[in-house]
Amino acid sequence: MNHLIAPSLLSADFGHLAQDIEMINRSETDWLHLDIMDGVFVPNISFGFPVLKYVAELCQKPLDVHLMIVQPEKFIPEVKALGAMMMNVHYEACTHLHRVVGAIHDAGMKAGVTLNPSTPVCLLRDIICDVDMVLLMSVNPGFGGQKFIEHTIDKVRELRQLIEESGSKALIQVDGGVNLDTGRRLVEAGADVLVAGNSVFKAPDPVAMIHELKSL
Repeated sequence: MNHLIAPSLLSADFGHLAQDIEMINRSETDWLHLDIMDGVFVPNISFGFPVLKYVAELCQKPLDVHLMIVQPEKFIPEVKALGAMMMNVHYEACTHLHRVVGAIHDAGMKAGVTLNPSTPVCLLRDIICDVDMVLLMSVNPGFGGQKFIEHTIDKVRELRQLIEESGSKALIQVDGGVNLDTGRRLVEAGADVLVAGNSVFKAPDPVAMIHELKSL
C-alpha cells in the first residue's frame, strides 16, 4: 500500500476555513485529520461538534477523528453522526479500551488507538488484532508546531514488528512534526499514514506540499 496523507485541520486558517477545506478537496489528500481537545486530557481546547458538523458538510474526504479527551466513549454517537470513517481514542484515556474499541466498531466506524510519546508499543499486544489503526504521537499532544521526537522512528519499527508477528491488519499513523524529512524516514520505517499540520497549511502551495508528501 502506498502511504496516505491526512492533513490536520488544527493548523488551518479558521478565518478562511471553507477555503482551506476546498483546498483539501481538490488536493491528493486521503483523509482529513480532526483533533478534538478538551483542556483536561491535553492542555488546550481545539474545536467541538458544531464546528465539525460544518467541516463534515464541506469536506469530500474521509474524516479521521482523533479524540484527545477523557471518556471519549461518551461521544461515539456524535462522531458517528459526523459520518466519520475513523474514531481514534487514546490508550491513556480509556480504562476499558477493549470495550471502547468494540463500541466504535458497533457504531459502524473503524477504531484507532493512540499512544503518547512516553507510552510503550508493547502495551498494545492484547488489543492489536482488534484495532484498525494505531496512531503514534511524535510530539506531546495538545499543540501544533512542535519538534519531532526522534525516538518515534524506533517505535514505528517496533510497532511494525508487532503487527506482522500478530497478523494484525492495523495501519500505522504518525502525528507531530511531520515534514518532508521526517515523513520520508517514517515511511521507510513502516508508517502507513502521515498526519501533517503546519508543513501543509503553512506551505506557500499546500496542494503541492501534499503531492510531495504523497510522493515520498
